[in-house]
Amino acid sequence: MKRAKVAGACALLFLGAGCTVGPHYARPAAPAPAPDAWKTQPPWEQAAPKDAIPKGAWWEVFHDPALDGYEQQLLKANQSLVAARDRLDQARSLARVATADYFPQLSADPGAVRERGSGNRPLNGASATALGGTPQSVPPYTQSVYTIPFSLSYEVDLFGRVRNNVEAANATLQSTAADLQNAQLVLTAELAADYFSLRELDAEVQVVQESVGYQRKGLDLVNRRHDGGIASGLEVAQQAALLDSTVSQLALVQQTRAQYEHAIAVLLGQPASGFNVPVVPLKATPPPVPLGVPSDVLERRPDVSSAERQMAYQNAEVGIARTAFYPHITLSGAGGWQSRDLSTLLNAPSLFWSLGADALQPIFEGGRNRANLAAARAAYEQSVANYRQAVLTAFQQVEDGISNLSTLSQALATQTAAVDDARRELEIANNRYIGGVTSYLDVITAQTTLLTSERLQTQLLGQQMVSSVYLVKALGGGWDAGEIKSEQVRPQAGQILQP
Repeated sequence: MKRAKVAGACALLFLGAGCTVGPHYARPAAPAPAPDAWKTQPPWEQAAPKDAIPKGAWWEVFHDPALDGYEQQLLKANQSLVAARDRLDQARSLARVATADYFPQLSADPGAVRERGSGNRPLNGASATALGGTPQSVPPYTQSVYTIPFSLSYEVDLFGRVRNNVEAANATLQSTAADLQNAQLVLTAELAADYFSLRELDAEVQVVQESVGYQRKGLDLVNRRHDGGIASGLEVAQQAALLDSTVSQLALVQQTRAQYEHAIAVLLGQPASGFNVPVVPLKATPPPVPLGVPSDVLERRPDVSSAERQMAYQNAEVGIARTAFYPHITLSGAGGWQSRDLSTLLNAPSLFWSLGADALQPIFEGGRNRANLAAARAAYEQSVANYRQAVLTAFQQVEDGISNLSTLSQALATQTAAVDDARRELEIANNRYIGGVTSYLDVITAQTTLLTSERLQTQLLGQQMVSSVYLVKALGGGWDAGEIKSEQVRPQAGQILQP
């Protein structure tokens, strides 16, 4: 009874705004940390406004021209980004398809037929045989039929099926636009991380090469002392073993660098075999990262915006499922010309037409519509859970980035001191060995300690730069949710004349 009243009220608005039976969409609440501060504070003074991250070209915060150039190449040539842009174009076209239902559908089906009727065809309204059992004779005929028919149909959107379809299509369009921005953010961050990792390996190669250099000098010294009868063969073997081990380390570091170089080539859409990155050791410091407040993350993360738009889509799908319980009203018309002779086809007597309306009201569907509505509601609840999980993951990644940079900053400071101590240790060990106070084992130990300390110092600097990249990525890379609001399709009057 209640449903009948709703249908009657909507019928009064037959060609007006209509009744939308779908649920109103509102973004559900998401779990969030304290509104004013992050749990872990960085050890440097942070920039306050979020606009300090360049819009789009967030990597410019690192002030590295070589990185800027590689990022621009990625935006132009990365095939994953090309595919993401094509998906956005597809979603935009599909949204325009949904708006087509706002307009009448007109089609024409002209035809020409030349036919012959059988002389033994059955007669309508008469016996097939005459009195006395003799078959009734009819003459065969041959004729032409020319037709230019038109058909017109229009769905009256009283209960919001079309509106919900367009709303769902636009939500999908905006979600796809956010997915494109997220793909761009992920790929540009991956390139920046690979770039700084490669630069760190350049610095590490330099450290190991320097170690190989002074270890060779040490081997020359021990050989001369051995030739003079001062040093033992054991000391020569110890220094030679250390040198060989360090040379092996150098080869492994160079191999790792080559792998990062190949990864960068693929990101730039180039064959790895013909791509080279010039050797430039890493000499950089992490820039101050503008964190803002935790609530900003919900507006600055494209993946969170994509999950939110998925909720809007599923909400519209619930509305579509609800409209299946209400009448489906269609206005239709047909007309055109039909004639046996082409010369009289467009004459007034050849004109025919018809007008009609159809209201399809589901009565018994075997529970299909009820089950579809339940499935749509479950899909919506699933999208809410996915959205909240995306929010939790976003906050976790920001906190991880802040914590990593804080720890790495402290570790790098102490490791720098450790490198200075290791250099003094090696100098003292060399002097004591030359003076005959200690064995060469102390020098070997000091050389190993210095190499390990210098490599760790370089690695910590590289990790610091990579962590800065991932923190900027976790903050959305300067992106803002308002950038996808313009991605929506509305019905345009000109569509009524488009095929």
